[in-house]
Amino acid sequence: MRIDTHCHTKYSYDNWLEPVDLVRRAKALGIDAVCITEHYSYEASAPVEHIGREEGLLVLRGVEIATDRGHLLAYGVEDDGWNVWGRDNYLPLEAVIERINALGGICVPAHPFREVGLASLMEGLLELQGIAAVETHNGSNSEADNALAMRAAAHRGLPTLGGSDCHKTAAVGRCVTEFSRPVTDMASFVAAVRAGACRGTYHARWAEAAAGIAA
Repeated sequence: MRIDTHCHTKYSYDNWLEPVDLVRRAKALGIDAVCITEHYSYEASAPVEHIGREEGLLVLRGVEIATDRGHLLAYGVEDDGWNVWGRDNYLPLEAVIERINALGGICVPAHPFREVGLASLMEGLLELQGIAAVETHNGSNSEADNALAMRAAAHRGLPTLGGSDCHKTAAVGRCVTEFSRPVTDMASFVAAVRAGACRGTYHARWAEAAAGIAA
Protein backbone atom coordinates (compact mmCIF):
# COMPACT_ATOMS: atom_id res chain seq x y z
CA MET A 1 0.00 0.00 0.00
CA ARG A 2 1.42 3.38 -1.03
CA ILE A 3 0.61 6.63 0.75
CA ASP A 4 1.93 10.13 0.10
CA THR A 5 2.38 11.09 3.76
CA HIS A 6 3.24 14.80 3.37
CA CYS A 7 0.87 16.90 1.26
CA HIS A 8 -0.24 20.54 1.26
CA THR A 9 -3.16 22.30 -0.40
CA LYS A 10 -4.39 25.88 -0.56
CA TYR A 11 -5.42 25.52 3.07
CA SER A 12 -1.77 25.83 4.03
CA TYR A 13 -2.05 29.39 2.65
CA ASP A 14 1.33 29.23 0.91
CA ASN A 15 0.10 27.80 -2.42
CA TRP A 16 -2.91 27.55 -4.72
CA LEU A 17 -3.25 23.76 -4.99
CA GLU A 18 -6.90 22.78 -5.14
CA PRO A 19 -7.59 19.67 -3.04
CA VAL A 20 -9.54 17.99 -5.82
CA ASP A 21 -6.55 18.33 -8.14
CA LEU A 22 -4.28 16.74 -5.55
CA VAL A 23 -6.67 13.85 -4.98
CA ARG A 24 -7.22 13.17 -8.68
CA ARG A 25 -3.49 13.30 -9.38
CA ALA A 26 -2.80 10.82 -6.60
CA LYS A 27 -5.42 8.47 -8.03
CA ALA A 28 -3.90 8.78 -11.51
CA LEU A 29 -0.54 7.75 -10.08
CA GLY A 30 -2.04 4.69 -8.42
CA ILE A 31 -1.43 6.00 -4.92
CA ASP A 32 -3.73 4.39 -2.36
CA ALA A 33 -4.07 7.33 0.04
CA VAL A 34 -2.69 10.75 0.88
CA CYS A 35 -2.07 12.42 4.21
CA ILE A 36 -2.74 16.15 4.29
CA THR A 37 -0.31 17.95 6.61
CA GLU A 38 -1.27 21.60 6.34
CA HIS A 39 1.10 24.02 8.01
CA TYR A 40 0.32 24.82 11.64
CA SER A 41 -3.21 23.39 11.73
CA TYR A 42 -4.80 19.95 11.79
CA GLU A 43 -8.27 21.43 11.52
CA ALA A 44 -7.46 23.25 8.27
CA SER A 45 -7.46 19.97 6.34
CA ALA A 46 -11.08 19.01 7.14
CA PRO A 47 -12.41 20.07 3.68
CA VAL A 48 -9.85 17.86 1.94
CA GLU A 49 -11.03 14.79 3.82
CA HIS A 50 -14.55 15.46 2.54
CA ILE A 51 -13.30 15.78 -1.05
CA GLY A 52 -11.44 12.50 -0.69
CA ARG A 53 -14.66 10.73 0.22
CA GLU A 54 -16.40 12.23 -2.80
CA GLU A 55 -13.55 11.23 -5.13
CA GLY A 56 -13.06 7.74 -3.70
CA LEU A 57 -9.57 8.19 -2.21
CA LEU A 58 -8.58 7.71 1.41
CA VAL A 59 -7.50 11.08 2.82
CA LEU A 60 -5.78 11.04 6.20
CA ARG A 61 -4.90 14.16 8.17
CA GLY A 62 -1.89 15.29 10.15
CA VAL A 63 -0.15 18.62 10.64
CA GLU A 64 3.26 20.11 9.87
CA ILE A 65 4.61 22.07 12.82
CA ALA A 66 7.33 24.72 12.57
CA THR A 67 9.66 24.40 15.58
CA ASP A 68 12.82 26.13 16.70
CA ARG A 69 14.81 23.18 15.30
CA GLY A 70 13.10 22.40 12.04
CA HIS A 71 9.75 21.11 10.87
CA LEU A 72 7.88 18.23 12.46
CA LEU A 73 5.11 16.06 11.03
CA ALA A 74 2.55 15.04 13.64
CA TYR A 75 0.04 12.24 13.08
CA GLY A 76 -2.74 11.02 15.35
CA VAL A 77 -3.98 14.30 16.82
CA GLU A 78 -7.69 15.05 16.53
CA ASP A 79 -7.82 18.86 16.71
CA ASP A 80 -5.58 21.88 17.22
CA GLY A 81 -5.56 21.52 20.98
CA TRP A 82 -2.00 20.26 20.62
CA ASN A 83 -0.88 23.89 20.21
CA VAL A 84 -0.72 25.36 23.70
CA TRP A 85 1.82 28.02 22.73
CA GLY A 86 -0.51 30.49 21.03
CA ARG A 87 1.72 31.00 18.01
CA ASP A 88 2.61 29.19 14.79
CA ASN A 89 6.39 29.45 14.40
CA TYR A 90 9.49 28.41 16.29
CA LEU A 91 7.69 26.26 18.83
CA PRO A 92 10.01 24.38 21.22
CA LEU A 93 10.82 21.09 19.49
CA GLU A 94 11.19 18.81 22.52
CA ALA A 95 8.09 20.24 24.20
CA VAL A 96 6.04 19.77 21.02
CA ILE A 97 7.14 16.14 20.77
CA GLU A 98 6.22 15.58 24.41
CA ARG A 99 2.82 17.18 23.85
CA ILE A 100 1.99 15.17 20.71
CA ASN A 101 3.08 11.91 22.30
CA ALA A 102 0.98 12.64 25.41
CA LEU A 103 -2.05 13.06 23.14
CA GLY A 104 -1.45 9.61 21.62
CA GLY A 105 0.08 10.84 18.39
CA ILE A 106 3.46 10.30 16.77
CA CYS A 107 6.13 12.72 15.61
CA VAL A 108 8.30 12.48 12.50
CA PRO A 109 10.98 15.07 11.63
CA ALA A 110 10.25 16.46 8.16
CA HIS A 111 13.11 16.96 5.68
CA PRO A 112 15.56 16.99 8.64
CA PHE A 113 18.66 17.80 6.59
CA ARG A 114 17.17 20.67 4.63
CA GLU A 115 19.04 23.75 5.74
CA VAL A 116 16.61 26.56 6.50
CA GLY A 117 18.73 28.84 8.66
CA LEU A 118 18.95 28.49 12.41
CA ALA A 119 15.71 26.50 12.64
CA SER A 120 17.21 23.35 11.11
CA LEU A 121 17.50 19.98 12.82
CA MET A 122 20.42 18.58 10.79
CA GLU A 123 22.72 16.33 12.88
CA GLY A 124 20.53 16.96 15.92
CA LEU A 125 18.39 14.14 14.52
CA LEU A 126 20.97 11.67 15.76
CA GLU A 127 20.13 12.43 19.40
CA LEU A 128 16.49 13.54 19.23
CA GLN A 129 14.25 11.44 21.47
CA GLY A 130 10.55 10.70 21.28
CA ILE A 131 10.22 10.42 17.50
CA ALA A 132 8.54 7.45 15.80
CA ALA A 133 10.18 7.64 12.37
CA VAL A 134 12.17 9.86 10.02
CA GLU A 135 11.02 11.39 6.74
CA THR A 136 13.82 10.13 4.53
CA HIS A 137 12.21 10.72 1.14
CA ASN A 138 10.91 14.24 0.61
CA GLY A 139 9.88 15.22 -2.90
CA SER A 140 10.97 18.83 -2.44
CA ASN A 141 14.41 17.90 -1.14
CA SER A 142 17.66 17.36 -2.96
CA GLU A 143 18.62 13.71 -3.25
CA ALA A 144 21.71 14.48 -1.18
CA ASP A 145 19.60 15.73 1.73
CA ASN A 146 17.37 12.66 1.47
CA ALA A 147 20.44 10.42 1.49
CA LEU A 148 21.62 12.01 4.75
CA ALA A 149 18.21 11.37 6.29
CA MET A 150 18.34 7.73 5.15
CA ARG A 151 21.70 7.24 6.80
CA ALA A 152 20.53 8.86 10.01
CA ALA A 153 17.38 6.73 10.15
CA ALA A 154 19.43 3.58 9.60
CA HIS A 155 21.85 4.64 12.33
CA ARG A 156 18.94 5.20 14.71
CA GLY A 157 17.10 2.06 13.63
CA LEU A 158 13.93 4.04 12.98
CA PRO A 159 11.19 3.45 10.39
CA THR A 160 11.15 5.76 7.37
CA LEU A 161 8.47 7.77 5.60
CA GLY A 162 8.25 9.29 2.14
CA GLY A 163 6.09 12.20 1.09
CA SER A 164 5.97 14.64 -1.79
CA ASP A 165 5.73 17.82 0.32
CA CYS A 166 3.63 18.96 -2.63
CA HIS A 167 2.46 22.53 -3.06
CA LYS A 168 1.42 22.08 -6.70
CA THR A 169 -0.19 19.35 -8.78
CA ALA A 170 2.97 18.34 -10.64
CA ALA A 171 4.74 17.49 -7.38
CA VAL A 172 2.12 15.11 -5.99
CA GLY A 173 3.43 11.62 -5.34
CA ARG A 174 7.11 12.10 -6.13
CA CYS A 175 7.89 10.31 -2.87
CA VAL A 176 5.61 7.89 -1.04
CA THR A 177 5.57 5.53 1.90
CA GLU A 178 5.09 1.84 1.22
CA PHE A 179 3.15 0.10 3.99
CA SER A 180 3.43 -3.64 4.38
CA ARG A 181 0.05 -3.91 6.06
CA PRO A 182 -3.32 -2.26 5.35
CA VAL A 183 -3.96 1.30 6.46
CA THR A 184 -7.64 2.23 6.60
CA ASP A 185 -7.62 5.18 8.99
CA MET A 186 -5.25 7.25 11.10
CA ALA A 187 -5.27 4.74 13.94
CA SER A 188 -3.99 1.97 11.65
CA PHE A 189 -1.53 4.42 10.07
CA VAL A 190 -0.04 5.29 13.46
CA ALA A 191 0.05 1.63 14.48
CA ALA A 192 1.85 0.65 11.28
CA VAL A 193 4.50 3.33 11.73
CA ARG A 194 5.06 2.34 15.36
CA ALA A 195 5.44 -1.28 14.23
CA GLY A 196 7.96 -0.32 11.52
CA ALA A 197 5.65 -1.67 8.80
CA CYS A 198 6.56 1.12 6.40
CA ARG A 199 9.40 2.53 4.34
CA GLY A 200 9.94 5.72 2.39
CA THR A 201 10.73 5.51 -1.32
CA TYR A 202 10.64 7.38 -4.60
CA HIS A 203 7.53 6.72 -6.69
CA ALA A 204 8.61 4.82 -9.79
CA ARG A 205 5.79 6.24 -11.94
CA TRP A 206 6.22 9.85 -10.90
CA ALA A 207 8.83 10.95 -13.43
CA GLU A 208 6.80 9.63 -16.37
CA ALA A 209 3.58 11.16 -15.04
CA ALA A 210 5.23 14.50 -14.34
CA ALA A 211 6.52 14.57 -17.89
CA GLY A 212 2.95 14.08 -19.07
CA ILE A 213 1.83 17.18 -17.14
CA ALA A 214 4.63 19.27 -18.65
CA ALA A 215 3.86 18.15 -22.21
